[in-house]
Amino acid sequence: MSNVKFLLARKKGMTQFFREDGTVVPVTVLEAGPCTVTAVRTPERDGYAAVQIGFLPARAKHVHKPQQKAAEKAGVGLFRVQREFRLDSPNGFRPGQELKADVFGPGDMVDVSGTSKGKGFAGTIKAHHFNQGPESHGCMNVRQPGSIGSSADPARVLRGLRMARHLGAARATLRNLVIVGVDQELGVILVRGGVPGPPNGVIELVSAGSPTLAARRRGEAAVKAPEKADKGGKKDARPAAKGAK
Repeated sequence: MSNVKFLLARKKGMTQFFREDGTVVPVTVLEAGPCTVTAVRTPERDGYAAVQIGFLPARAKHVHKPQQKAAEKAGVGLFRVQREFRLDSPNGFRPGQELKADVFGPGDMVDVSGTSKGKGFAGTIKAHHFNQGPESHGCMNVRQPGSIGSSADPARVLRGLRMARHLGAARATLRNLVIVGVDQELGVILVRGGVPGPPNGVIELVSAGSPTLAARRRGEAAVKAPEKADKGGKKDARPAAKGAK
């Protein structure tokens, strides 16, 4: 079995944890699992190695037909949430296998991913920390963004300008958080500090520094376009310019 640990959980809230030495640390309570392995991806059949797990059982009317057919073929139940985690090797996992909170232990470091709280439509002061305008002498643009820099030339709005936008409700990842405690009977994991998302939001826990997160950024390009990856490697291997030390 791979040494990469992973699990799905629900954020329940925050509390305090008293250590044996009397110190108090803020922790987030996560309802971890139980999760069920719904599919195992192998390089020979799928072109990459991964394990797909399901969380929160669901009724058939809440699940799409393709997912129902896949679950029926694998002999597993239906779930509201399904996530796939890349691994070096999926050996040791099988469809129907159950993963619980005891996957992790106190002292383990994890990368926590979730969907941040939605803040609605926000102006530039809240979204980008712009300064306010002057408030005296009849000033009418106290919270307005001001000039965006485009005049007769280029006569258009340049891409990437910081403007009012929808704030939050986006994927966020916090890295290297420490697991303070694990209650196997209650299926609860205590993570030091806060984690993204509202109460009952779905959270992904992955071993810190695992290749799973790196695969999402770089591995996908290497699998789908190996030629481009090779070209990038050749570019990095160019000899140094003359006269360079």
